[in-house]
Amino acid sequence: MAQDFDVLVVGGGIVGLSTAYALTRARPGLRLAVLEKEDGFAAHQTGRNSGVIHSGVYYRPGSLKARYATEGAAELVEFCREQGIPHEVTGKLIVATGRGELPGLHSLAERGRANGIPVTELDPAGIAAYEPEVSGLAGLHIGTTGICDFPAVARTYARLAREAGAVLKPGTELRAVGRRRDGVTALTSAGELRCAVLVNCAGLHSDRVARLAGDDPGVRIVPFRGEYYELAEKRRHLVRALVYPVPDPAFPFLGVHLTRGIHGDVHVGPNAVPALAREGYDWRTVRPRDLATTLAFPGSWRLARRHWRYEVGELHRSLSKRAFTTAVQRLLPAVTAADLVPAAAGVRAQAVARDGSLLDDFAFAGFDPDDPASTRRLVHVLNAPSPAATASLPIGREVARRALAALAAGG
Repeated sequence: MAQDFDVLVVGGGIVGLSTAYALTRARPGLRLAVLEKEDGFAAHQTGRNSGVIHSGVYYRPGSLKARYATEGAAELVEFCREQGIPHEVTGKLIVATGRGELPGLHSLAERGRANGIPVTELDPAGIAAYEPEVSGLAGLHIGTTGICDFPAVARTYARLAREAGAVLKPGTELRAVGRRRDGVTALTSAGELRCAVLVNCAGLHSDRVARLAGDDPGVRIVPFRGEYYELAEKRRHLVRALVYPVPDPAFPFLGVHLTRGIHGDVHVGPNAVPALAREGYDWRTVRPRDLATTLAFPGSWRLARRHWRYEVGELHRSLSKRAFTTAVQRLLPAVTAADLVPAAAGVRAQAVARDGSLLDDFAFAGFDPDDPASTRRLVHVLNAPSPAATASLPIGREVARRALAALAAGG
């Protein structure tokens, strides 16, 4: 016999779990379940990022990313403090290593201030005061950036949701979705579930889940692998906190940076190379279905034509440790190839439009409380890459708002 729920959340990463947490807080007694195909939660993007609580300095003023990152960073620090989750507000440097980067650094300072973020401009001596081993012509210090244990945050969302009555179903894969007049039927690896509203927080598979439910998301997830090294333990003293280059404004990746983690390790990276599978954490992992989906999508080819020079550089650094080391030495001259030890990679779920443009902001689809004609019974989170972990509390509230409005709207 099928189990019945008011809301069924698909995806047990930090966004799905924050949504579940928000739903239980907003509507006590709600019949809620969370599906996760892996045996544990936070197995992919949440568990494989650099652990940075982003300040919001990079994002376009007025965008969801800017609003949710600045709001979410402060909330997340307080949440970690209340729940006893390891965290630290370390601050970070953004460093220009060449004169051509100075205009970009100035633009970042203006953008940060427009987003209400305290920004301190630094000369080389100012950079050295924070990071004695880092080289640069000029820099910014962002005091509100921090680090935390994001898998622990996600597990805490899960625990609090479960304690409030949510049913958590790890090891349960969604296989088919059927719409009914009075709700949605989800066929899973553990049997049939019925719900009034289905919420898609499937991350790397969010576009597939949307299509499975009969919606055309208009975008495809194109996976980009971020490959990391870490500093050998005896060389961790070279980096005190977080050090970033000036990013390329045309691409949503922040470049190779240095990140001291909450447990003392220092990550170096990531680069950004096309992954050959949506969960392809190395070059050996190839999934023909994933690869065919990417290659068949016109936006992938348009994206490649637009950014091929950038991507050639990323591929070079992926295949050559010497090239990767050279990139790091622009920020940290004392580092050598021998200091860099391979670390776990991550894959970013980047939504790409048919014209080859990269979705720059968080994106939702399905039921919209402000559009009575929008799709009923379904809510999709179509684009939630970094800084989604930082912004997980406000994102969860927004998705919960849409889900509860869909529930109230009925058929």
